[in-house]
Amino acid sequence: MADNSILVKGARQHNLKNIDVVIPRDELVVITGLSGSGKSSLAFDTIYAEGQRRYVESLSAYARQFLGQMDKPDVDYITGLSPAISIDQKGASHNPRSTVGTVTEIYDYLRLLYARIGRPHCPNCGRPIEQQTVEQIVDAVLALPPGTRLMILAPLVQHRKGEHLGVFEDVRKAGYVRVRVDGEIHDVSTDFKLDKYKNHSIEVVVDRLAVPEPGEGDEARADVGRIADSVEAALRLGGGLVLVAPQQGEELLFSEHFACGQCGISLPEIAPRNFSFNSPHGACPTCTGLGSRLEVDPTLVVPHPEKSLAQGAIAPWFRGSSGEGYYLALLEGLAGEYGF
Repeated sequence: MADNSILVKGARQHNLKNIDVVIPRDELVVITGLSGSGKSSLAFDTIYAEGQRRYVESLSAYARQFLGQMDKPDVDYITGLSPAISIDQKGASHNPRSTVGTVTEIYDYLRLLYARIGRPHCPNCGRPIEQQTVEQIVDAVLALPPGTRLMILAPLVQHRKGEHLGVFEDVRKAGYVRVRVDGEIHDVSTDFKLDKYKNHSIEVVVDRLAVPEPGEGDEARADVGRIADSVEAALRLGGGLVLVAPQQGEELLFSEHFACGQCGISLPEIAPRNFSFNSPHGACPTCTGLGSRLEVDPTLVVPHPEKSLAQGAIAPWFRGSSGEGYYLALLEGLAGEYGF
């Protein structure tokens, strides 16, 4: 017997006559036969019953008291069997959203699993969307090589058209002296003449500093405190966004919300209901979780566009000679209503 097979030896449950069966694993296996030949006895009362019994026995005594214990089937032994589930042949549910996952309730565990380990990504640019605290952002800054010169920036405008005169006025009133406009540093007292028909990016320079050497003295704690204060100020100005721009290397964009810093798309915190097609929070808004849509095919409604209405151009309305009187009355009513 191969290692990837289930071996049933001496099955005598119900009307089975001491049969031996080898079933391949990881494949779709169908058991066929005449009525009363023992299909259900083999599948449900022998293989499934033994798999379920082994699964229940692996649980603690406390958990077993809440589960029904199945009797050991009349079989010599079964090898290669994993914990098993079964689906009733006569499913009572006629819900179009019912699937193998919902009937077996495995879908409930999958939704919980995805909600706990899932990593959201921006649907536009594909970048990971993460929520970071001030402490995590400070740790990311301190992880840069010691001595690295960098700026802590608060993004105010990201790729938006306009002159943005009010933005510069607000920066002046807030007491900041430098801004970065389209990648270039300017003094905020400068009179800006931006092209209102082009996209611009504007960030406030909250602080310029160097990554401190690791240490535990008063000076090191002061440096870490300065970084934390600057990050908090940038988050307040940037609406939850902060940009760390080292002199060399890639700039780091952080967000304290579940939002994409590039596209501005905000996502709710992942919850199991986001993966439920039975819930409005997780169902596709187009098909409402059914996976299909009913649409009208114009070629079937008007199969012969060269015909007139009276000749039966609209197929669902025309039923031949037996319905001709009703059809003509319908056309006359439309003509009287809409004037044609």
